Amino acid sequence: MNFKTIFKSFKNKEMRKRIFAVVGILIVYRILAHVPVPLGDATTFKQAVDNLIRSTDLGGFLNLISGGGLTNFSIILVGLSPYITASIVMQLLTKAIPRMEELNNDGETGRRKIAQWTRVLTVPLAIMQSFAYVYILFQQVVATNTSTTITLSNYDWAVAVTAMTAGSILLMWLGELITEQGIGNGISTVIFCSIISGLPTTLSSLGAQLFNTSYGELEIFGLKTGMNPTMLGVVAALLVGLIIVLYFLVKINEAQRIITINYAKRVHGNSAYGGIKSIMPIKLIAAGVVPVIFAVAFLSVPSFIGQLIQRNDPNSQIASNLITWFSAPNANTYTGLTAESFIYPILYFILVVMFTYFYTGIIFNSQEIAENLQKQGGFIEGVRPGRETEKYFNRTVNRLNLFGSLALGLIAMLPYITDYICIVTLGYPLGLSISGTGLLIIVTVAIENLRQINSRALMVTYDDYQE
Repeated sequence: MNFKTIFKSFKNKEMRKRIFAVVGILIVYRILAHVPVPLGDATTFKQAVDNLIRSTDLGGFLNLISGGGLTNFSIILVGLSPYITASIVMQLLTKAIPRMEELNNDGETGRRKIAQWTRVLTVPLAIMQSFAYVYILFQQVVATNTSTTITLSNYDWAVAVTAMTAGSILLMWLGELITEQGIGNGISTVIFCSIISGLPTTLSSLGAQLFNTSYGELEIFGLKTGMNPTMLGVVAALLVGLIIVLYFLVKINEAQRIITINYAKRVHGNSAYGGIKSIMPIKLIAAGVVPVIFAVAFLSVPSFIGQLIQRNDPNSQIASNLITWFSAPNANTYTGLTAESFIYPILYFILVVMFTYFYTGIIFNSQEIAENLQKQGGFIEGVRPGRETEKYFNRTVNRLNLFGSLALGLIAMLPYITDYICIVTLGYPLGLSISGTGLLIIVTVAIENLRQINSRALMVTYDDYQE
């Protein structure tokens, strides 16, 4: 990464225009995160949202990627989850339906059609998720406000769902505007900005606990500093741990297996071509953070079913067990470290590993890659083209998945590991708002955006290197 070239490119008017356009779009996005949904008493519904985030890991994860849209009960409350879901569905359909796979292989025209279908699919998904959010929040409000009668008219439903759907579509559009500027992927940049916006909350929470002298006060040369000595040690350990985790996240994100591809030399008339070598990099974690999204969504279903059963039968033991076993442990709901506290994290880890294998198998088609290499005259040294090459790719990807899935699972488990360590040292969990998955997204998007900025900087400063 040549930062000197990047800074030099800022002298270029076109480069400055692109950078300012991206910054302006992100500012608009942050303003939208504070525009409330026009639904009843905003304060009451905001309290219901806070309860939802505290009680479910899915709520906390969605609030993280929506940049506090859930907490603020804003019109972008639904966030980019409908678009992300639509993109994943279209990827699965592209592999499952031969006609769509052919369309995807047709080049830019085919990919544009699939992108347009993804946008169209986003609209009904956003409507359905908006309905679901309003229903869940309304049930939460009713459950926590038994002394008052709260009703929603058809007009209230229509206005709320329309506002939330429009906010989600607007967010998708802003992401695509960022992509058009050539400064990173727009959707990823928006999510990156969302996660970064949670840093002040985390820092203020740590600061408040650092200066909480309930467990003692640090003295230096007989002078009281107003700091909790135990918490000071925990914060120092967290900072050291953060640096170490960021280092390994960068290494894991950049880790890849390089496979050398040889192309046979061909003679056509008096011309000879081929006989060259190229490389095929295979990332350690090819699936990205999609397995984490799948795992969180999957684990949220039993808890949600338990809550529905409990509303109809408050004394139901099944409902109580579902809520206890499938609810993520956090600082707001912590009542003590029990055997049940480990059920959710263990299941979470197992599902992340399983979904990593599943999703990697979908996006990495060994048979198709082997066939294309054979058609182009490419081969791997010591491996026969065709079926043997396909087996070689499968064996390589499975080995990478073994380590990659375990690494991704441990990254997803970081907030729980941190909380359990804090329970032993402090007696209570910290409940940090930025998880290991959030850090992975930050690292991935930051590196990719820097690469794109560096590439564009080289383009605009190319003439300066000409003699």
